[in-house]
Amino acid sequence: MLARAESSPVTAGPASEAICGREALLDPSGALFLVEERALVVADMHLEKGSAFARRGQMLPPYDTAETLARLAALVARLKPRLVVALGDSLHDRWGAERLGTEARAALAALQAGRDFLWIAGNHDPEPHGLGGACAPCLDLGGLVLRHEPGVGSRGGPGEICGHLHPVARVVRRGRALRRRCFVTDGARMVLPAFGAYAGGLEVSAPAIAGLFGPGGFTAHLLGEGRTYRLTSDACF
Repeated sequence: MLARAESSPVTAGPASEAICGREALLDPSGALFLVEERALVVADMHLEKGSAFARRGQMLPPYDTAETLARLAALVARLKPRLVVALGDSLHDRWGAERLGTEARAALAALQAGRDFLWIAGNHDPEPHGLGGACAPCLDLGGLVLRHEPGVGSRGGPGEICGHLHPVARVVRRGRALRRRCFVTDGARMVLPAFGAYAGGLEVSAPAIAGLFGPGGFTAHLLGEGRTYRLTSDACF
C-alpha cells in the first residue's frame, strides 16, 4: 500500500479518534489512551524477541526489551493512567518470562505500582506468566471489547480494540517512500500497531486487515516522529 502524505492531515502529538463514542488518543509511539477510562493500551510488545532469536543462533542486539519498557514507562509518566492493558503477545514466546533479567522485572514492577495492570492472553503468550498484575483472555469495558486477535467476521461486536496483525502502511513524503506502523480504525473497530521494538508488520491492504472493515473503508494513522499522519483507505494505493 502506498499513499502520499503530502496531501494528508498531519497531527502533532496524539491524534483523537472516537471508538464507539469513547474518546481515544492515538499516540505517535503506537499506544492508545482511552480518556474516560484513563486506560493506556499497547499491543504486541514481543518482549525477549531478541533472546528468542539468539537461542536459535540468529544474533540480534539484546536491547529490545529494555527499549520497549522504557518507552512504556515514559508514556505512563506522561499520561498517568489508572489502568495499563498489554493487549497480548507481550512476550515473544512461552519462555520469555524465564529469560527476563533483573532490570526488566524491576521495570515491570515500577510500571505496575500504583495502578491496575492487565495482561491479555495472546497466541505467543496464552498462559499466565507470573510477572505481576492480572491476566485475562479479554476485557469488556461496557461493550467495548479489548482482545488480542480480531473477533470472528467483519465485526467482533459493538466495539473492539485488538492487536495481533501489526498493521503498517507505506507513505511517500518529500519524494521518499517510507513504511510506517499505523493504527487502523472505522470508528467501531481499531487495530493497534505493534509496540515492540523488534516487531514486524503487515500491510493494511492485506485481506487479513482490509477485510475487517466494511464498504465504508477505514482510516489509518501512520506513526511519525512526534506526530501521526491520517490517511483514508480510498487515498491509499
